[in-house]
Amino acid sequence: MSNLMSPAVLMMGCTLLIGAASTPVRADDNACMGTVQAPPPGLVEAQDPALLAKALGAPQQGKLCSGKVFVATQPGARVTVYRVWDASKSYTALGSWWSFDAPQGPRDAYRRANEICPAWSALNKASRCTIKPGTEIVVGPGQSAQCDASLSYPPSAVNQVYIANDAQHGQVQVDQCEDLGEWPSAAP
Repeated sequence: MSNLMSPAVLMMGCTLLIGAASTPVRADDNACMGTVQAPPPGLVEAQDPALLAKALGAPQQGKLCSGKVFVATQPGARVTVYRVWDASKSYTALGSWWSFDAPQGPRDAYRRANEICPAWSALNKASRCTIKPGTEIVVGPGQSAQCDASLSYPPSAVNQVYIANDAQHGQVQVDQCEDLGEWPSAAP
């Protein structure tokens, strides 16, 4: 008896593996989409279960679906983050939810990718800041969000950055901030 597989059995096994690998995960299953992406230089993985718990959300509640904690370690390697916020609520300029990537419009696509309900923010102003050295952050893909009876967003593979800013109490973990103006940009 030979230990070699017949070509037909081998072909059927490969077909099953290829089919399983290409079966899409339905976003409406509330399963996490994507993975925690490697952060930019200047951040190293850390352990802070309490901070991670603050950033993770239950299905339909927003926040992150999964995440990892990182700490900004090098004063010379400043890590840039971006935020889109509501200009009518100036106190939200230094909120908790950021991105490593400059925001791209249109607004509705940005909302879907980052699970941001219209009631939470008008998303009409953008800022760029750097993370202060020693700051711990959480990075991960977004959790689903139920905005109201007629609008919800599924989990997203887009990574978000949670920074425990509390500007009202003087606890801000970013600096060197720059106002990027109206968003999406009114410029042609």
